[in-house]
Amino acid sequence: MRTFLVAATGLPTILPTAALVVVVCFWLLSALGVADIDAFDTDVDLRAWRMSGVPVTVALSVLTVLAWSLSVGAALLIAVFVPPGPFDGLLRLVACAGALLVAWATTCLIVRPLHRLFPDEPGLPVPSETRTGAGSGIPDADDRDLCRGASSDALQSRNHAT
Repeated sequence: MRTFLVAATGLPTILPTAALVVVVCFWLLSALGVADIDAFDTDVDLRAWRMSGVPVTVALSVLTVLAWSLSVGAALLIAVFVPPGPFDGLLRLVACAGALLVAWATTCLIVRPLHRLFPDEPGLPVPSETRTGAGSGIPDADDRDLCRGASSDALQSRNHAT
């Protein structure tokens, strides 16, 4: 138990531990009705981070829990298998940063199917079939037919050239 506490509160794992404490406090306040689950949605747009479609609090909570779990797990493995020294501290720092990156990638995968539970949230942007300089940028039926015709004409001309 002492090894776990040292791993969870030692540097640099104390950063995800502090974030986890904030997340737990937020969800306790939310359970008591003091905080709203959508409290931060107007302030943050998670589309750039590929975590849109769910409330910000849900996405960041999943990210925090995963980052903390991976970081503490890596710190425990380092404490058990790596002898103490300067390499130990550097390895803990790299493991914490790696845990954050793995947690982000995993959160992106977890959040994507959860967007069905939150229909009011904007989802991931859908790539459009717009052409360069197409006015409003919103394709209509004529634009799509022209694109299909142009691509089939290009295929036919390529086939005749060979």
